[in-house]
Amino acid sequence: MDYSKLKGKIVERFGSATKFANAMGMSDATLSQRLQGTSPWKVPEIAKAAKLLEIKRKDVLAFFLPESEE
Repeated sequence: MDYSKLKGKIVERFGSATKFANAMGMSDATLSQRLQGTSPWKVPEIAKAAKLLEIKRKDVLAFFLPESEE
């Protein structure tokens, strides 16, 4: 899964993945697994991330299920 759009949003809003992971209450390792697609995002995590990143509800799928755009 390609989370490049999400990674860009994280850097835009937080400056680094580490700062975003801290805001999410997760470790850098857990965030890395989510962004690499080796561990799935959980619904509560998606909701919290969308709020922190100011992602509109209608745009959530584009960030967290990138292939659904096609």
